[in-house]
Amino acid sequence: MSRLNALGSNATGRAAELFAAVKAKLGKVPNAYDAIGSNSPVALEALLNFDAKLADTSLSKREIEVIKLAVSEVSACDYCLAAHTLAGKAAGLSADAILAARRGTPGGDAKLDALSTFVRDVTGSRGTVPAPVVDAVKAAGYTDAQVVDTIFAISSITFTNLVNRINDTALDFPKAPA
Repeated sequence: MSRLNALGSNATGRAAELFAAVKAKLGKVPNAYDAIGSNSPVALEALLNFDAKLADTSLSKREIEVIKLAVSEVSACDYCLAAHTLAGKAAGLSADAILAARRGTPGGDAKLDALSTFVRDVTGSRGTVPAPVVDAVKAAGYTDAQVVDTIFAISSITFTNLVNRINDTALDFPKAPA
């Protein structure tokens, strides 16, 4: 059950404008976006802009989805796991690759596996990330720019994970497989 205000079709002003744009692009306003935009249109607009810029980074759609799946698993955000399981499929990830990204297990693509492990290590730790963790992702073929873009992607999904965990956002996507 949602804990934050959600206006849906009753939104007005900037929230209504943003919801109309989201609906035009996605066919609906996902519950997470409803919760964010109903309470802070500024935050929703920033998130949408952030994700639009994320698409312009050195990372592929598949890599971005691996990052979002790994972070969502570490964070235990059932909403984002559901949403990004669908997005991962749309980006070309197989069901096995999606589960591997979430769990940090081999999924058949050594480079994506290294990315998932790096993301899980970064998000699941505190303090300075040990040099071998950074060295491993770079040894897998990721550049310094891609490491920074990975952190950029981690930032985006961390925000939505936190909102959904606080809100207990109701799923409006099929539940992600366990």
